[in-house]
Amino acid sequence: MNFIISGKNIEVTEGIRAAIEEKLGRLDKYLTDDIDIIVTLSVQKERQKIEVTIPMKGHIIRAEQDSADMYVSIDLVIDILERQIRRYKTRLMSKKYEGAGLKQEFIDKDEDVDEDEIRIIRSKKFAIKPMDVEEACIQMDLLGHNFFVFRNADTFEVNVVYKRKGNTYGLIEPEF
Repeated sequence: MNFIISGKNIEVTEGIRAAIEEKLGRLDKYLTDDIDIIVTLSVQKERQKIEVTIPMKGHIIRAEQDSADMYVSIDLVIDILERQIRRYKTRLMSKKYEGAGLKQEFIDKDEDVDEDEIRIIRSKKFAIKPMDVEEACIQMDLLGHNFFVFRNADTFEVNVVYKRKGNTYGLIEPEF
């Protein structure tokens, strides 16, 4: 595995580099030796963030994690990456594709990985009444949800408002 480590607002010390290579070295049992692992470290307002991207043929495995300590962030991101790699393997096996970037012994290993199977636990139907964007944001806040689906009173299209970091909102509008 080839590590490409860079930092934004942080100097990548040998200690951090060694910790990243040691912890991400656990992925060696899944990935081939010629795979690139791109790691970006950043510090923003006392938050230590790590972003890891593993480009593979036809797929990108990506995870990011932040905490008050960079070493804790590194530990947290490893669990996410392992879960995503196992999920990727499950999808490959169900579609009978070749796993470029994955070791053959990992692909051949028969594991029970039903935890990554997509299951719909609850289905809900509701009437969508026309409203403006501001009213939809208020409804979302009243319900305590992170997103809200509504029919825009101006365009009569189905839109989605969602909460962003920093107590801001986003709007998704269809484009045809």
